[in-house]
Amino acid sequence: MVKRKCRVCGKEIWIKKSHIKRGWGKYCSKKCQAKTQIKGKWLECDYCGKKIYRTPKDFRRSKSKKFFCSISCHCAWENKNRRCGENAPNWIAGESVYRRLLKRYGKPEKCSRCGIGDRRVLCVHHRDGNRKNNKAENLEWFCRNCHYIIHLS
Repeated sequence: MVKRKCRVCGKEIWIKKSHIKRGWGKYCSKKCQAKTQIKGKWLECDYCGKKIYRTPKDFRRSKSKKFFCSISCHCAWENKNRRCGENAPNWIAGESVYRRLLKRYGKPEKCSRCGIGDRRVLCVHHRDGNRKNNKAENLEWFCRNCHYIIHLS
């Protein structure tokens, strides 16, 4: 038997020579061995401040580098910071009111190509492809299917 120190806590332990040959006997307990396998970091939730643990994989996969303790904290943060005004995902210089513009111009709410009038599937298409050009002659109603077909061709 050989006397060694635990790599984590420094406690002296006795180890068999055969265990040393196999690469065993580095730690005094499973608890100390588990401590060496922790590679991540403890940080605070970006919304509520609760302590959370994240692995290196979490850091590599995150684009924003923001971490939350739960889905509800993430949603609350999104609602507060990203869903209104200039921070909204579809915000383009304040010009995202296409539906209201077409209604104001008096164009009937039906697909210009197939004639479907279901409001749930209608969307606005810009003929010239410029989303900032919101003149009446540039906007028209299309159902999602026809809109998709037009953008493919």
